[in-house]
Amino acid sequence: MNGDFKRPAMGAVNWIGLGTLYMREVRRFIKVYTQTLLAPVVTTLLFLAVFALALGGSHRVVAGMPFVEFLAPGLIVMAIAQNAFANTSSSIMIAKSQGNIIDTLMPPFTAHELTFGLAMGGVTRGVMVGVVVGLAMLPFAPMKMAAPWFVVYHALMASLMLSLLGVIGAIWAEKFDHIAAVTNFVVTPLAFLSGTFYSIERLPAAAQVAAHLNPFFYMIDGVRYGVTGHADGSLLAGVVVMAGVNAALWALSTWMFASGYKLKA
Repeated sequence: MNGDFKRPAMGAVNWIGLGTLYMREVRRFIKVYTQTLLAPVVTTLLFLAVFALALGGSHRVVAGMPFVEFLAPGLIVMAIAQNAFANTSSSIMIAKSQGNIIDTLMPPFTAHELTFGLAMGGVTRGVMVGVVVGLAMLPFAPMKMAAPWFVVYHALMASLMLSLLGVIGAIWAEKFDHIAAVTNFVVTPLAFLSGTFYSIERLPAAAQVAAHLNPFFYMIDGVRYGVTGHADGSLLAGVVVMAGVNAALWALSTWMFASGYKLKA
C-alpha cells in the first residue's frame, strides 16, 4: 500500500469501494449464469406446469381469471425472492467459511455501505431472474401489465427484503446448516403460505388474518395486482408494509455490521 491512501471523510461515501463491492457481487452470479439465471427458469416452469395441471389447468378459474394467469405472477415473485436470498446468504457464508470475510470488512466501508453493496447484488440477481422467468412464462401465461409501477415497486422491494434477510441470516449463521434452517423454516413456509397458489379470499377468517400478517403476501399480491389488476389485500397496506419491513431489516443489518455481531474474531 502506498502512503496516498486515505479513509473517506466523515459523511462521505466511498463510491469506488461501493462500486467494487457491488460489481463483485454481480460478477459472482453472472459467472455461473446457468445455475443462477437459467436454472430458476426451468424450476419455475415446472412449478407452473405441475400446479396448473394438478389443480385444474386452463379449466379452473380463480378470482375471475384462468388459473395459470393467477399463478404466474406469484411464481415469478417466488423466483425473485429465493434467488435474492441465495445471493447474499451464499456470499457471506462462503466468505465466513473460507476465512476471507475480513477482505470485505477491512476496507473503509460504513455499515450502510456494506449493507447497500451486498444487498444491491442480491436485488440485481433477483430482478434479472424475474425478468428472465417472466419472459419464459409469456407463451404459457399471458401477462397484460395492468399497473406496471406496482410490478416494479413490489419486485424491487421483494428483492431487497430477501437480500437483507440473506445478509442477516448469514451473519447470524455459524455454519451452512444454520442458513439452511432459515431457508427451510422461515423463507419457504412464508413463501408457500403467501397466497401464491390460491386466493386468500377462500380461506377461513382466522387464516385470512394470519395471511395478512405475512409480509410475503404483500409482495405476491402487489405484483399480481400489477399484472392482472386483481388484489386480495389493501394496495396501500402492501406499499407501507413492504417499505416498513425493509426499513426494519436494513436497520438490523447495519447494526450487525456496525457492532461486529458474530463477525469479530
